[in-house]
Amino acid sequence: MNNLITGLVVALLAIIFALKAQRDVPTIFMVGDSTVMDYENYYENYQEKAFPLTGWGQSFKAYMNKDSLALLTGLLHGDTAVLENRAIGGRSTRSFFQEGRWRRIYDELQAGDIVLIQMGHNDATPAEIRPHRAVTPTAYQEFLRLYVSQTREQGATPILITPVNQNEWEDGEIQNSHGAYYRAMVALGQEMDCTVIDLTVASMQKFQESGPDYVSTHYFMNLPAGKYSSNPDGLKDNTHLQTEGGQVVAQLVFDALKGIAANVTK
Repeated sequence: MNNLITGLVVALLAIIFALKAQRDVPTIFMVGDSTVMDYENYYENYQEKAFPLTGWGQSFKAYMNKDSLALLTGLLHGDTAVLENRAIGGRSTRSFFQEGRWRRIYDELQAGDIVLIQMGHNDATPAEIRPHRAVTPTAYQEFLRLYVSQTREQGATPILITPVNQNEWEDGEIQNSHGAYYRAMVALGQEMDCTVIDLTVASMQKFQESGPDYVSTHYFMNLPAGKYSSNPDGLKDNTHLQTEGGQVVAQLVFDALKGIAANVTK
């Protein structure tokens, strides 16, 4: 009898703790690489060590207010949400999974949450250079398929985001820098009936509109010597974004989410 009572008490406490663990506010999780991550949160002294390096997910924090989130009510079912930017530099769909980063998100997911997934930069790394990152376009699809299906298992909404384009030009025209990986994500979205934000094309259009000179000096981490303590000798980097670039790309993502939300409510 005592064992039965003890078992019932343990079961009851488990139910109570589970109920308490349920969040009242939905969470927007970000799965991504260095182009998405929040450097301000990552570095103890961001201004000295990393500024103006900015992931677009870092800039997305500007939209985590009631006025902005009210425009996403078709997705969020309210005007309140919490942002969990789990993007981290140097990760591909494979290494993000193998390091247990996806599992931690999966364990936290609840119905009503949103998972924004932008991967691809590191997946395309040549295997002979960084074998722990590289995956083929087919394997890239398999990991994305896992993220999408497991997000849905938890009652949350997955949204795929094609990688923000790099600063690559030819004869004054911006070039799609993600090739087979871009096509693989688009195809997977169609296969799984999963929403895809085409950030590759949206960023290409924005960069073309702004022009190569402005994009190079204002959006990407092409820095002159002597201006920033984080890079005193200057820097040439056409993959990572600086402050204005992060803000511009975050706006593109938010605008796309507004369009998705509006279609949901129709």
